[in-house]
Parts: sequence; C-alpha cells; structure tokens
Amino acid sequence: MRYQSQKLAREYFLAALPLFFLQVVFGILASVKYVWGYDPLLNIVPFNVARAIHLNLLVFWLLLALMGATYYMVADEIQTEIYSIRLARIQLGILLVSGVVAIAGYFFQWSFGMPFLEQPTLIKAVIVVGALIFLYNIAMTMFTNHHQLTGTTATLLGGMVMLAIMFLFGIPFMPNLTTQYYFWWWVIHLWVEGAWELIAAALVAWVLIKLTGVPRRRVEGWVFAEVALVLLTGIIGTGHHYYWIGTPHYWLWWGAIFSAAEPIPIMLMLVDAVRSMLKARTLPVVNTLALAWLGASAFVHFMGAGVWGFGQTLPQINRWTHGTQITASHGHFAFWGAYGMLAIALMYAILPEISGRKPANRKEGLSFSAFVCLNFSMIFMVMALLIAGIVQVYLQRVMGLEFLEVQEHMRLWFEVRLVAGAVFTVGAVLLLGDLFRLARPLPTTESATEPELAPAS
Repeated sequence: MRYQSQKLAREYFLAALPLFFLQVVFGILASVKYVWGYDPLLNIVPFNVARAIHLNLLVFWLLLALMGATYYMVADEIQTEIYSIRLARIQLGILLVSGVVAIAGYFFQWSFGMPFLEQPTLIKAVIVVGALIFLYNIAMTMFTNHHQLTGTTATLLGGMVMLAIMFLFGIPFMPNLTTQYYFWWWVIHLWVEGAWELIAAALVAWVLIKLTGVPRRRVEGWVFAEVALVLLTGIIGTGHHYYWIGTPHYWLWWGAIFSAAEPIPIMLMLVDAVRSMLKARTLPVVNTLALAWLGASAFVHFMGAGVWGFGQTLPQINRWTHGTQITASHGHFAFWGAYGMLAIALMYAILPEISGRKPANRKEGLSFSAFVCLNFSMIFMVMALLIAGIVQVYLQRVMGLEFLEVQEHMRLWFEVRLVAGAVFTVGAVLLLGDLFRLARPLPTTESATEPELAPAS
C-alpha cells in the first residue's frame, strides 16, 4: 500500500462483512419457513420480509465491498491519493444509514413492493446522493490525473456510471404493471448482465495483474473484448425477462437468441483467468488464497450464470421453469460465483497490504476451512434447489397438483437445503474471523520495517 487513502477499502470491507453475515442469517430464516409445519415468527418476520431483507442485504454488502475495492484500485492504478477521503467517509455513512433504515422499515411494511427494489422512494433518493458522491470522488481522482488513466480504470468508471444510471429507472411508480416491470428489468438485469459485469471485468483484470504479473496489454485486450460482448448480448438479452409480462411477441425471439449468447463473455473470462494464472504467470504468487478465490469465482460464474442460466433461458423451457426453485438455484449459484466470491477474493488481496500482515495461504487451517465450507455447502444448496425445482415443475405444472400439496413432496430437498445453509453459516463465521484477523493492523513493533506511506491529501 502506497497511499493513506487506500485504507478506505478496509473501512468499506469492515462495514460489508457484518451485512454479509446478516444476509446469511436471514437466508437461513427464510429456508426454515419451508420446513416448519408451524411458523412461530409469522407475525414478526413473515417470509416476504425475510426474503426482502435477504435479497437487499445481498446487493448492499456487495456494493460496499466493490466500492471499497474501487477506492483501493483507483489509487493504485492512477498512482495518487483519492480526491477526498472525507467525501468517501460521508458516502459510507449515508449508505449505511439509508440501508439500515430501509431494512428496519421492512419489518413495518414500509416498502415500495418491487423485489430487489423494495426501498421507499425517500430512501432511494438518499442512496442516489451517496452514489453521486462516490462517482464524483472517483471521477475527480481520475480526471485530475488523466495522464495515468488505464483501460481497467476507464472500464471500472463506465460500469459504475451505468450502475448509477440504471438505478434511476427503479425509482418512479408506474400504474401499469407491465410498464413497471419492463423498466424494473432495466435495473435488475442491466445491473447483473451489464454494469456489474463491467465492474467485475475491470477488478478481475487489476487483481490478476497484481497477483500474477501478467502483462497489462494482454489482460486489457481480453477485458475490452469481454466488455463488447457483455454490452452486445447483455443489453438485448434483457428480453428473456419479457416473455410473460405482456410485452410484444418478438421478444420471444430476441430474448432467446441474445440470452443464449450471454455465456460467451463469461466463458472467455474463465478461459482468460485460467490461462493467465497457469500459463502466463511471470511472478511467484504469494497470495495463493486470493488467487484460489478468484479462480473459483471464474468457474462458478461460468457454471451458475452461464450453464445454469442458459439451461432455462429459451422460452420453450422457461414457460415451465419460470418462477420455480430452478430459478432460485440459478440465482444463488450465479450471484455467489460472479460477485460474492469476487468480493471475497478482493478482500483477501487487499486487506494484507493495508494491515501489513502476511497474506493468507490456501493451506492455512482457518482460511482453507472457510473456503471449503462455503463452496461445498453452496454446491449442495444449489443442487437441492435444482432437484426441488424439477419436482415442482413436474408435479405442479405438468401433472397439475395443487401448490401446497407439491410443497410437501419437495420437503426433503428443502431440508437438504437447510442443512447446506447451516454449513454455509459455519463457513461464513470462519470467513469473517479470518478476514477480521487480516484487517487488524500489526502492532508498531511488528510493522516498523514497513515503508512510509504517502501523506494523505
């Protein structure tokens, strides 16, 4: 670490990690409701509230983690302090307060009603203020040192701007439900398949260069190719969400064709990551755990978003699987691989440099146990949801059985999902313990030999 402002990443990470754990807790609570014969928390935390908190915490902790990584990366790439440390801390405070108020409001039915975008309009306006502060801070850092701009930082800024703009389409209330959902997918899909893909591509490129010493020109060439494919397939591919909401019939063709092409950039990212790590490495890898999380992220990203997504994107299949537990299986696998594991990889790459501690090794007990618990339990959870979804499709949509009767036939797989979720919770505790250890600065006597940091701006 060369700049004082890079310590901002630790503040954002330490704010994100408890939110990650709370997301896991509410996920367990929601899954328990599928198994309980009687729900003692029905009047306190009904399923719709537990689900809303679970989903919103997912987005919330990931955004904080990626913003923290962005502050660290931009300072490292541009070779300067962040424009304003104070603004970054004000932004963190605004986002934390608005997020906590929104989540607390769900217990009292204070909600906009749209999944993932349940925040009331007032809260969304405050979130927009926080996002604008972030964009201003990053843009001023880049453009006051424009001679140091790189392809990765430009891609990252583009992804962040797109993220903020797309969020605006989820704010207005529209009385026509089809119109509301049409623009709702502009937020949900174009975040996941557009803005977040750009952000992920930039951060993956930067951390690969940092960990392995791969030539920048080679990595950035792949980033630009991936960005072009993401924008081409991702934007038009939004149409596969339009099949059943009353939009024109031509989206059945457009959505199917371009959605089928969406796994291509994900596959290229996987191939590039593996080739870069295994064949083009020019420096000895010291931080093997960060690299292990990054490689696993690329693979699970491809499987969860690519293979699982492609398996149900065509309208001929989607007519049966839409809104079933198969969709939940795809969602868990894709989000965990594409963004959750990437955020954890970034934390393992960045925190040791801030604290001055030795990077965690993939063979160390606590670090390796967390890695194994989280990833294997997620695989079992995803497979349980997939099998439950297949049972659901056949019994409910083919055989015509009643909804509640079908739920009883799925109970076994809900129980498997619950056990997997419990193991995932154990892994989350281990992960938090390991990352909080890495985030703790070394005592002065241990870090006396560290180079002096540049003064804060």
